[in-house]
Amino acid sequence: RGIVLEHGKTWQSNDIKVEAVPAYNTTPGRDKFHPKGRDNGYVLTLGETRIYIAGDTENIPEMSELKNIAIAFLPMNQPYTMTPEQVAAAVLVMRPGIVYPYHYGDTDVQRLKELLKDTKGVELRIRDMR
Repeated sequence: RGIVLEHGKTWQSNDIKVEAVPAYNTTPGRDKFHPKGRDNGYVLTLGETRIYIAGDTENIPEMSELKNIAIAFLPMNQPYTMTPEQVAAAVLVMRPGIVYPYHYGDTDVQRLKELLKDTKGVELRIRDMR
């Protein structure tokens, strides 16, 4: 069983709220991987904690509408998702307390560390994906 959520729709089960948000590519030539209007990311709310799971996306304008994100899971894998620079830009817009990059394959995570090194109030947590 499952529930299909369109962008902007929510689903609530007990103490968990799930909000479907857009996920797509914006760079010409890469938009074929995740076209606008098809894919979702999700914001999970557990009590007062909001967790953003971006899905396969680039740093899209809709990210600026996400407020009070405690933890953000952001994809970083060219050509399908974001560059380290795009992840850093998304972090600066959302200002989550904790950021986990994922889906990064061979992308240089050290570059993201460098880009966010002076960002106050944001903790970058990198886990070995191999």
